[in-house]
Order: sequence, then structure tokens, then C-alpha cells
Amino acid sequence: MEIEDIQDIKKLVDSFYAKVREDRLLAPIFNAKIGENWPAHLEKMYRFWQTVLLQEHTYYGSPFAPHADLPIEQAHFARWKKLFEETLNENFTGEKAEEANRRAEKMAILFLSKIDYYKAHKSKPIL
Repeated sequence: MEIEDIQDIKKLVDSFYAKVREDRLLAPIFNAKIGENWPAHLEKMYRFWQTVLLQEHTYYGSPFAPHADLPIEQAHFARWKKLFEETLNENFTGEKAEEANRRAEKMAILFLSKIDYYKAHKSKPIL
């Protein structure tokens, strides 16, 4: 099944975050940060991936900023990426699925690099 529209994006996001919310490594971090705001977070993720994969510009913002001060490191990103790729492979095929996988990989590398930088320099990003 190809990723073609917002319903496919919602399936991807909902399936992925269902796994995250149950994962022993990731759930405590995500649940502590998001708390009772999961519906709003999921809506934001729908818009993010809709913008990235479908070129329908519905997301505006800085995706890194909310992650800057999280207690996460390489193991968390590796698990996040594994769950994301697993979710894609279970539900989708084709160009957009491959693009989603590539973009998730790049995002994980970039976010980890920035988090490490801010930790090493004991600073925070400008919002």
C-alpha cells in the first residue's frame, strides 16, 4: 500500500506512536513530555508528515525545539528509528514509504547531533 493521502499519514503516525507508547525505552520519555496531550501531539505529527511527504503545507514550526532538552541519546534514536521503519514496512510500500524512512533517518541523525552539541556546550537552542 502506498502513502497517498492524509488517511495514510494518520495510519502511519497512529500505528507508530502506539508502538512508542508501549515501548520500554521510549514510552517513559514520550509520556513524561506529552502527558495527556497525545491527541494534540498526534495532530501535529499528522501535519508534519503531511507536509514532508505529500507537500501539503499544513505544518509550521520547528520540530527540533521540543526535543532539545530531553534525556535521550543514541539508543533512544536507534529504537525510535527501528519502530518507525518497522511500522512503515508493516503498512506501506513504494516511493513515499522509502522517502519517509530516509527522512526519519536524517532527522534522527540531525536531532542527536544537535542534542549532543547543546549538552556539550551547556546551552539551549534559540526558540
